[in-house]
Amino acid sequence: MIGYTTLGTNDLERALTFYDAALAPLGGRRTLRYQRSTYYGSPTRGAMLGVTLPFDGEAASVGNGVMVALAAASPAEVDQVHAAAIAAGATCEGPPGQRMDNFYGAYFRDLDGNKLCVFQMG
Repeated sequence: MIGYTTLGTNDLERALTFYDAALAPLGGRRTLRYQRSTYYGSPTRGAMLGVTLPFDGEAASVGNGVMVALAAASPAEVDQVHAAAIAAGATCEGPPGQRMDNFYGAYFRDLDGNKLCVFQMG
């Protein structure tokens, strides 16, 4: 149902370096590039994640209650994404672990403070 979502950044090149590393374990790669934004996708997953300089010219800021969740194929992949994000400079918001019977997830904030979750259900 979701085609893409975007996260704001104040430094696009720094954000792209971060997301190149953090999304690699998911097979995420740059799929579309524009002057103010870049979108990541995967050959096996339909939705894209965009990183963008705000179009209104104002500073990017974190939305209260906003979180992007990235689907992983396995708990091991969740662990890999979380580790890659932390190694690339993310802040841990919850280490990988079983949250509910059918939900294994981890949480982190990117270099601009945007909150992300990587999870596997089932």
